[in-house]
Order: sequence, then C-alpha cells, then structure tokens
Amino acid sequence: MMHEADTITQDDPTRALPHALGMEKSLLSSMLQDPQEWIPAAMEERLTAAHFYVPAHAQLFDILADGYARGEDIELVALTQRLLDRGLLDRIGGPAALTDLYTYAPSPGSFRGHARTVREKFTLREIIRISGEAVAAAYEAPEEAAQLLDTTEAAILAIREAGESTREQSTREAVGEVAAEMERIITGESDGRGIATGFDVLDDMTRGLQPGNMFVIAARPSMGKTALMLNIVEHIAIDRGEPALVFSCEMGRQELVKRILHARARMPAKNIRPGSMPTKAELQRLHRASQEIAAAPLWIDDTEAITINALRAKARRRQRANGLALIAIDYLQLLRSTSRQAQSSREREISEISAGIKALAKELRVPIVVLAQLNRQPESRGGKGTPAGKPRMSDLRESGAIEQDADMIGLLYRSAYYAASDEEREAEAGRAELSLAKNRNGETGTIPLTFIDALARFESGAPVTAPPPPARKPDRFAHFHE
Repeated sequence: MMHEADTITQDDPTRALPHALGMEKSLLSSMLQDPQEWIPAAMEERLTAAHFYVPAHAQLFDILADGYARGEDIELVALTQRLLDRGLLDRIGGPAALTDLYTYAPSPGSFRGHARTVREKFTLREIIRISGEAVAAAYEAPEEAAQLLDTTEAAILAIREAGESTREQSTREAVGEVAAEMERIITGESDGRGIATGFDVLDDMTRGLQPGNMFVIAARPSMGKTALMLNIVEHIAIDRGEPALVFSCEMGRQELVKRILHARARMPAKNIRPGSMPTKAELQRLHRASQEIAAAPLWIDDTEAITINALRAKARRRQRANGLALIAIDYLQLLRSTSRQAQSSREREISEISAGIKALAKELRVPIVVLAQLNRQPESRGGKGTPAGKPRMSDLRESGAIEQDADMIGLLYRSAYYAASDEEREAEAGRAELSLAKNRNGETGTIPLTFIDALARFESGAPVTAPPPPARKPDRFAHFHE
C-alpha cells in the first residue's frame, strides 16, 4: 500500500520513505487491547494520525482517539460492528486487518519509546517532503529565491514546533482551555491580561498586549512614535525583564540605546556636552540606568531597508534561541518585499509587508508593535471645531491593508506641534494623546498622555498644570507697614 508521501521527489525513487511499521502496529495493538491505559498515553505523547506511515493505521488511530473521546466501547467485537455500520471497516483493511493488529504481540513497556520513534520517522518524511518541494520550486521559479527561502525556513521550523505541540485542535479541547482560563480569572489566579505596556489607561482598554496581536502606532513625523515605542519596550524588557526584539530601520542601535538611557535616567541629552558638569546624582542615575539596560533581555537589529522575509527569519531564530515577549518594528513603510508582485505596486508591497507582520505575530504567538507613517492629509485638517492636524485611521499611508491586518491601531497626536503662535504652543506643551481607533477585542477611545520633550518620553495622563496663585486681598493697613 503506497503512502501519499511516496509521491515526493527523491534522489532515489526506489527507496522507501522512513517508517517503522512494526512500532506502528505495536502502538495500535496496545491501544486496542487496553484502551483506557494506552489511548490517553498516546495523547500524552502527542501522537496524531499524521504520524502514521500506513494510511490504514492513521485511519484506525483517528477512530480510536475519537471513540475514546466520545466514551464509546473500544472492545474488539463492538468496535468491528461500529466500523461496519459506518462504512469504515474496509478503509482499515477489513476484519482480518483489525484482528491482526489486535493479536499483534505488543510491547507495552516500550510504548512511549515506540511513540517517539514513530514521530521521528514522520519528521524525517516531512523533511524529505519539504526539501523535495523546495527543489522543485527552485527550478520552477529561480527569481523568487528570497520568498522560497522564507517559505522553506518556515516549513522546517513548523516541523520542530509540531514535535512539541500540534496546531490542530478540536473544539472540545479549545472549549476546555477557554473554560479553564475563565476559572482562573474568576478565582483570581489570572487577570486574563496580556503584557502590560506601562500605560495604565491603554492597558485597561486593551487588557494588555495579547499574543498574536499586531498593534500599529501611527502618526505624522515628529509626533514621537519612536519614543512611545521605546517607552513600551523599556517597560517590558527592563522593568519586567521579559525578552524583546526591536527592528529599527531608521535609527542605529546606539542612537536608540542612548534615547532609552536618557529617558530612563531622566537626564536630557543636551546636559551631556563638552564642558558640562553633571551632578553626582545625575551620574548615579546614568550609571544605574546603564546597568539596567545592559542586563535587560533586549536585542536591537538596525539593518537598513530590511526585507519582510529577512525580518521574519531573524525573529524566528531569536524566538527559538531566547523566547520573545514582544517584537517592535520602526517602521512599517521602511520595510521591503522582494516578491515579484510587490515590484509592480507600492500598495501591493505594503500589503504583503503588513500581512507578513500579522502572520509572524500569529506564528510566534508574540505581540508585535509596529510603527506606521500617516499621509499628509492631517496637515490640511482643522477648523470648525476640528483640531489642526488631528489624524484619522484613513490617513494610514499607501495601503488599506494595514487597517485590515492590525488588531489595534493607535493614532498619536501632539497639539503643540500645530500651534499657530508661541503662546498657544506654550499652553499646549506636553499635551499628547493616543487615539485607539481600532481595537478588535475591546473598546476604543482617547488615551491622554504627557510628552516630556527633553527626555523624549511619554507618561500616563494629561500634563498637570499648577493652579494660579490665589489673589491677594488688599491690605488696609499697608500704610502702617511703610
């Protein structure tokens, strides 16, 4: 009986694909003879029907696992009749094949070892399959080398991940996981939140950055997008000690580290210059901040004009090596796609990049904060009750795909930037807001922020203005004091 994987391109088509038929039969025999013991053991070993080389074995495994989950009797005679009634008996080779498996001399003590070997053989078959497809694609579309490399790498990494867990999940399992999470929330063991950003109102509205989500922070130039992103990265990587990876297409890593350092030490960069005399307290803050940054699990990649394929490859490797709690990208429109379709249209290129970022977030189960540039429309907006320069989600530059792919979109705005006079600029100094225009899993609204320009730092809440001093009452006896 030929397995469907036998159709794969191989160097020697006469060679059979890796398999372990005796161990497959031993596993199924144990599951038939003592289903209460060995079917759960198979689940614990993460066996699935896909791991079996012989299609009949895969079919029987599915039937046994499904019957056990339904609470059906796995006894041989009853099982044979049920398969006959459902028209499935012939698919596994008929009554003789079922009896042969039942009477096969299993080795219960070797069950888990056999399960591991069966999984390993499946892994080898998958490597052969993916390699064969890559070889064929390399011949057919040699100009798509970068795309093919990314696809092949993702497929190979998926094999590793499949060895640890399967992405396929029944609704029964999914409901169980959701119910368990609800119970943890009710009992106080969990608050159901993702990773905190350090901005309380934002965290309340979004319940934190959730795994697999794409959070776009968009604004016009000079609004402070990079500063806000770095504030979030600082909180997660330095304050919380969770690993974060930053891709900076605009600034070098030293410049980014310098900005984090000054913001964290609360010491303006202009205070470090030839002839300056920092105080002892300032030097202590700089030293402490430097140590905290150096010890943080934070990685910065400042490759210019990095392609989305290269970015995804680097993120996968970092996730595999260290695990990641957050990925941040500055910024989306500076990424590149090398696919043939992307070369014909900038909108198509941005669409591919946006979709690639969202796919990466889902693949790695990591939230991604990505900055995006807005078009010039806000510059001409204002008047009749509308603040000058106020952005809208439709201002996202070059592609509506960003709006579609993102789970959350925050529009950053600082009114002082559009002030018409020095007096107005002074009155609006420090005032900022992040308008959460899209939130797939929660509420939307405006989040007030304070921007400290000298530190390139955002803080929660609107600027606190000191109340004017109370008016003094006239002193009727002033002439006696003269």
